[in-house]
Amino acid sequence: MRVVTGLYDDYATAQSVVGDLEDAGINSDDISIVGHNSHNDTNAAEGAGVGAGIGAAVGGAGGLLAGLGLLAIPGVGPVVAAGWLAATAAGAVGGAVVGGAAGGLIGALTNSGVSEEDAHVYAEGVRRGGTLVTVRVPEEQYAVAQSIVSQSNVNLEQRRSQYAEEGWESFDGTAKPYTVEEIEAERLRFR
Repeated sequence: MRVVTGLYDDYATAQSVVGDLEDAGINSDDISIVGHNSHNDTNAAEGAGVGAGIGAAVGGAGGLLAGLGLLAIPGVGPVVAAGWLAATAAGAVGGAVVGGAAGGLIGALTNSGVSEEDAHVYAEGVRRGGTLVTVRVPEEQYAVAQSIVSQSNVNLEQRRSQYAEEGWESFDGTAKPYTVEEIEAERLRFR
């Protein structure tokens, strides 16, 4: 299996990518989504306790998005997550994602074949309000998955450089999570 990962500045774009992947015949069991649970991104898991609650996607979402749950990642804060990467990052209990994924996102990404250097940028991107889509596919579906994921994803090298210009070196799980206001400012900066 090969892994394709993309970072998106907003949940709606990532949600569309997940739908496109499913429409292309990629099994939802092989797709993961992890996105910052800042206001107005999604009401999935709304009202659930941070790090402990179990949420459900609201509305007619099918496939992977129907299984969204709430998860707390140190340094990131609350995220909505579904799929194999979320289960790897946090552990799964009866199919429900639970909190306490200390360092789990970077470990899950690197264990799936993402370089540690890239995993740090992806985790920082989620910390700053982004949404990560990761898909694992057999070789024969790789080109299709790569094409879909890369249509509107963040240029990782450019984002790494932008973060480094601010003095950022790597994701810090002990850092204070971004506030809703800081996330909105970050998103405006990259629009």
